Amino acid sequence: MRFFRGVIGYCIAGMIVMSVWGAIAGKYGILGGVIAAFLIIGPMWFMNHYVGLIENPSDASFVDMALGIAIAGTTRDFFLVGSSSLVEALPTLSLVIVGATLGGVCAALIEKDMAKKSSMSAQELVGDKKSA
Repeated sequence: MRFFRGVIGYCIAGMIVMSVWGAIAGKYGILGGVIAAFLIIGPMWFMNHYVGLIENPSDASFVDMALGIAIAGTTRDFFLVGSSSLVEALPTLSLVIVGATLGGVCAALIEKDMAKKSSMSAQELVGDKKSA
């Protein structure tokens, strides 16, 4: 049931973003994009994360609404425009994959360094208590 709730949450966010964001941003430009972010992403985040349609266990990797929105946009264009839209999106998708990989590696290195410093601080604290 958790998976089904997540799929519903991702689908709703993807469909609303893909159908409304472009219209608002097209009419009002950059300010329209900011307005759309508040009017669309804010309530979708509240529904998906705060209310709990999308659950992210603490011991699992975190997947946010952007993946659902990206899949909705890619499949929408694939079915409306054709396979040429998917081919045109490949360079962007490739760069997103590279960026996500680099971000994951950096996050793992930072987490490893923080754990090392935390264990060193605990050892120093134990050492200070022994000398006192």
